[in-house]
Amino acid sequence: MSTRALIVDPSAPEHIGFGTLPEPVAGPGQVLIEVSHASLNYADLNNARNGRIPAGAPVGLDAAGIVLQAAADGSGPAAGSRVVLFADGAFAERVAVDTSAVAEVPDGVDPAQAAALPTAGLAALRSLRAAHTGPGKRVLVTGASGGVGRYAVRLASRAGAHVIASVGSLARGDGLAEAGADEVVVGLDDIREPVDIVVETVGGPHLVTAWRLLAPGGNLQSVGWTSGASAVFPPYATVGPPKTLTSYVNEFAAADDLAELVRLVADGGLVPEIGWRGSWERFAEAADALRSRRVAGKAVFDLPSHR
Repeated sequence: MSTRALIVDPSAPEHIGFGTLPEPVAGPGQVLIEVSHASLNYADLNNARNGRIPAGAPVGLDAAGIVLQAAADGSGPAAGSRVVLFADGAFAERVAVDTSAVAEVPDGVDPAQAAALPTAGLAALRSLRAAHTGPGKRVLVTGASGGVGRYAVRLASRAGAHVIASVGSLARGDGLAEAGADEVVVGLDDIREPVDIVVETVGGPHLVTAWRLLAPGGNLQSVGWTSGASAVFPPYATVGPPKTLTSYVNEFAAADDLAELVRLVADGGLVPEIGWRGSWERFAEAADALRSRRVAGKAVFDLPSHR
């Protein structure tokens, strides 16, 4: 028996194509999950090209589905539970993952919304937590129209911060004021007052300018680099009153934080925004839309049911 998956294929567009893998077998601390939905990230596209995921191996980090087999050691959710997961190789019909990588999805939360949470939601939640976001803080979110950005706007606003959402065009700013942004700006040139925290997702010149805008004692969380451009700091840009630039990477074993995110969705405190949705057969279309920045929020795949 085998399972169909999106795998690294250097001959395919984006180096990702369909293939078949041996049926996954769950270890003692793992659950076997039938995947119903998955969400595409820049990281998935980059991992297929940068060698992190070898040729023939499955790609993907974010998915939701149903537990087919509970963990033999008694940990994790029971068979039949609806779950969200954050783990390598998520773009497959069935996956075996550690129980530390999954959280149960509450009733009333659409599994497509749950699948849109892990990579972007965790990056927003954890970076804002590390920067000590709270009432009275001025928080700048760059690339605010993307997946991480939209979550960061909502979470920072929920924490009581004054949120400035920076986007590439006026159209890309649609919905951000309703999500909690106090200011929506195009680029960074119109920001006059220093900010205490930056959730930086664009990289390149944006990163350099955001660093200049950071107040003494402030913190910049470098979460992404969607521009692909180099960041060139002018002389003495890093000499002066203390402030910090923190590199960020999403760590696995995210069960507790995933559970917090889906609870926020269930309570209405967080709204996953899905800007593209379709069958995983349309992967190439979704990848092109994401690369071209035509997706506001997240791109979500529907996988066929075999039940």
